[in-house]
Amino acid sequence: MMYNAVKNRYDRMKYRRCGNSGLMLPFVSLGLWYNYGNRESFENMENMLTTAFDNGITHFDIANNYGPPAGSAEENFGRIMKKELGQYRDQLIVSSKAGYGMWEGPYGDFGSRKYLMASIDQSLKRTGLEYFDIFYSHRPDPDTPIEETMGALADIVKQGKALYVGISNYNPEQTRAAVDCLDQLGVHCLIHQHSYSMFNRTSDHGLFDVLSEKGVGSIAFSPLAQGQLTSRYIDGIPSDSRISKGYYLRKEDITEEKLRKIIALNNLAKERGATLAQLALLWVMRRPEMTTVLIGASKPEQITENAAVAFLPPLSVEEINSINLILGV
Repeated sequence: MMYNAVKNRYDRMKYRRCGNSGLMLPFVSLGLWYNYGNRESFENMENMLTTAFDNGITHFDIANNYGPPAGSAEENFGRIMKKELGQYRDQLIVSSKAGYGMWEGPYGDFGSRKYLMASIDQSLKRTGLEYFDIFYSHRPDPDTPIEETMGALADIVKQGKALYVGISNYNPEQTRAAVDCLDQLGVHCLIHQHSYSMFNRTSDHGLFDVLSEKGVGSIAFSPLAQGQLTSRYIDGIPSDSRISKGYYLRKEDITEEKLRKIIALNNLAKERGATLAQLALLWVMRRPEMTTVLIGASKPEQITENAAVAFLPPLSVEEINSINLILGV
């Protein structure tokens, strides 16, 4: 498979500094939540990853339980790294996570030291990597002391299994406690990964304030609300869509009211010569606290479309006001 030389990647992507760290992340990153499991086409996975790299996306985000089945996304990513991208390892940021159910019994879920330590070793083995650039606690554990979970993350850095650590799905209070705990252990929390989109503004209510105060970077997942903030559902439900495949989105989620909003947003995007997906990504990245936005894809052309958002003009005040009016906020 042929793709452009890595030396030109900076011409194809913009980068932002991650919090107050020295690490730069691309404006757009690629997540491997779905479409990288064993029931999908390996050739398509390969095309998507190399297309992403060819468009300047140098950050790939996975987790131990991604698939399906769990673990298969890491395995397939490792195969593609070995075949295509391994020679560029030092030009890539690869992240993984642990925190959701991975194996049976009391040691394969949430945030105990036992689970995190075992999980990162398994993930490194599946991917064939010597280290992760970023390793996350995928969700807070209500039954494990924060000191234990953050202590495990700190030791993962000190053991050289990850260069940086982050947290995901933590609320503002949990985020503050986690960051403070890591600081006491001499390891900075690099980044917080959270769900954020026009349809999910929970992060506006306190989380960004904490991240800004603490110098923590921010990466948004589900910025397109699992495909709702695209034109895919305007004319019906495609056979290859998340709804058709049963991927965390149901037909009932696309209500008449929501469809009216989607159509209005799509028309607004057309006025600026963009797609609805690009408009939605620009909306997420309008916030100065955002480091990068995490896209998913089922086709290489979706990645090319979304990567191009890095060089589109930012949203104007008038456009943001129009979006708020459409959404009724």
